[in-house]
Amino acid sequence: MTRAQLVGVLIGLAIVAALTLLRARDPPLLRFARDVTFDEYQRLAPRPFEELPVRIVDIDETSLRQFGQWPWPRDRMAALIDRLSDMGAAVIAFDILFAEPDRLSPRSVMRDVGGFDPALIARLPDNDEIFARAIAGRPVVLGFGLSNTGTYRPPVKAGFAFTGESPFDAPPRLVAATPIRPGLEANAAGIGHISLNPESSSAVVRAVPLILSDGEQLFPNLALEALRVAQGASTYLLTGAMNVADTITQVRVGDFGIPVTAAGELWLYVSPERPERYVPAAEILAPDGATAAARAAIEGSIVFVGTSAAGLLDIRATALGDNVPGVSLHAQTVEQILSQRFLSRPDWADGLEILSIAVAGCLLVLLTTFVSPAVALVCGLSITALALVASWLAFVHGGLLFDPLAPIFFGSITHFAATAYRFLVSDRERRVVRRAFGQYLSPSLLYRIEHTRNALRLGGDDRELTLMFVDVRNFTEISERLAPAEVVRFLNTLLDALSHHVIDNEGTLDKFIGDSIMAFWNAPVDVTGHPGKAAHAALAMRETLARLNGADAFGFGEERQVAIGIGIHTGLACVGNMGAEIHFNYSAVGDAVNVAARIESACKDIGFDILVSETTAEALGGCALLDAGALPLKGKTTRTRLFAVVGGGALATSPEFFELQRIHGQLIAALQVRSPEMRRILSMAKLKAAAVAPGLQEFYRRIPRRADHFPAVKPARGEAGE
Repeated sequence: MTRAQLVGVLIGLAIVAALTLLRARDPPLLRFARDVTFDEYQRLAPRPFEELPVRIVDIDETSLRQFGQWPWPRDRMAALIDRLSDMGAAVIAFDILFAEPDRLSPRSVMRDVGGFDPALIARLPDNDEIFARAIAGRPVVLGFGLSNTGTYRPPVKAGFAFTGESPFDAPPRLVAATPIRPGLEANAAGIGHISLNPESSSAVVRAVPLILSDGEQLFPNLALEALRVAQGASTYLLTGAMNVADTITQVRVGDFGIPVTAAGELWLYVSPERPERYVPAAEILAPDGATAAARAAIEGSIVFVGTSAAGLLDIRATALGDNVPGVSLHAQTVEQILSQRFLSRPDWADGLEILSIAVAGCLLVLLTTFVSPAVALVCGLSITALALVASWLAFVHGGLLFDPLAPIFFGSITHFAATAYRFLVSDRERRVVRRAFGQYLSPSLLYRIEHTRNALRLGGDDRELTLMFVDVRNFTEISERLAPAEVVRFLNTLLDALSHHVIDNEGTLDKFIGDSIMAFWNAPVDVTGHPGKAAHAALAMRETLARLNGADAFGFGEERQVAIGIGIHTGLACVGNMGAEIHFNYSAVGDAVNVAARIESACKDIGFDILVSETTAEALGGCALLDAGALPLKGKTTRTRLFAVVGGGALATSPEFFELQRIHGQLIAALQVRSPEMRRILSMAKLKAAAVAPGLQEFYRRIPRRADHFPAVKPARGEAGE
């Protein structure tokens, strides 16, 4: 194990430990994500609607239009109880609060008006008394709400028994309740709370508390109490975990056992809303009596009375994403118990999920570090698929709720962190390679090697290249005067400074050959205007060398100036990786390479530092060029016309260079015909060249002895002299 791998493993394990601890803390964001996941499961496989003896008498918009706005007078509620009882309802449970006196009661109205004999008022009907008489002796369950003020506790109509440790501190806390009118409270067969999510900040109702506690007494909810009254049971049996206080595992009422959370809550497994579940209150109270369909729906059913009218603000959100009346959730609670279709989250689910995060995280860290990120990714994807499938199958076939999201999410973070560390280390090594080889290869070639598959295979392609050779003049003499170490320092100083211009102008630095540089353009990638870029690199080399000489960077003193020769040619060459499978170079070969090398050698005879071939010169429209003649190059059967690169675009457009070009043309014409005016014109050229480019002095000094490089042009047919 390398040091980098050891550090990577330690960092990865630290991340796994932190993520495992985070899951153990279970912050609200993780709980929210888990709840959303379970909601999605229900949407994919909701509880199917079944024809069960549970119905809702709905005080809907139609009923309000027909019988008046809410609240209705309680004598009408009494009539509703009479009708439902006559139709054979097993239980009538009100998801309605009866906390205040009926303000529509005749006795209350006359008392509020005032001025009437109290004895007369006492003889008037009281709707609360009528409602209380209707409740008496009938299976009616009333609801109460939660309050943060007051001391009222509703009476409990059933007993509670429990096994195991005391459950009184397990359920949600009841501080106080909304009061129920005394006569109604006394005559009701059952009383239950109607709160659906008293301690949850979520708008979605996912779990319903079946039991509330004030620390001394337990209170059932409306649905549970309705189911008890329907069975004629007198006691609830609560089962707790052995040797674990404040935990409830099951609530039993009559013949039905109900698995619950530790706080006594039932996970709601909701079904889509169906019209068969509802009977409008207007149908029950119809003057001509209820329809046969309504009677069939009510007979033998547990009936919940509530409202779906939007203005009465009893609309709740479910896991299916639906907005339903609160009374629907009470009804669905009973449906779920009757059908025995439950959802449960085992008490060991948290431990399993925490363990899976730790184990999967450690596995991914080790695979990423010692095998490969790709293998770790495949393994991670397999774990993800396994977690999703296992969680889904547990939900569908067992109603078990296991969270696949946290292990998957934390595993992804672990894999990303481990992979990022590995690639950061690899990138650091790649940067080392760049620093080492960036001195020899252009950025484009480095990019190709790094990002192209099989870029380093053997073979070559024929491409048009612009090739450059650079050579140090009188290097043998220089090396004789220096110690070997000094020769190395000299070459490093010079070649490093010159080679940067190749790379800066998108060239490929092929190789160093002793005191020479070989470079080319337009490979391995296309380079637009490559002859011009090569010429610009050569001109930049000239300026750099002048700066180095002026600063005495080589330590030779003013009496000895370092000079170079540069030859440039554009032509077809074969370029690619050449050598053996175990060791090869990216290089170019062909006749064009030889021509460029011969042009560089010709700089010595011509007496100028930068020469280009005619094919290159034709592409240098923005440079100041002078005809250097047609030279017989070694290995070539025909002469090669060369041009001296005097300067860049600024010089090419200057009046001084225009004048020099004109005189240069006259000089060449005089050379071709051996004119007596040649010496005078040469003097003029030297004079003008001194102002344009001092380096041209030697060029013009040697021209007379190179007259054969400017062959006479034969006059065309019909011209004078033929």
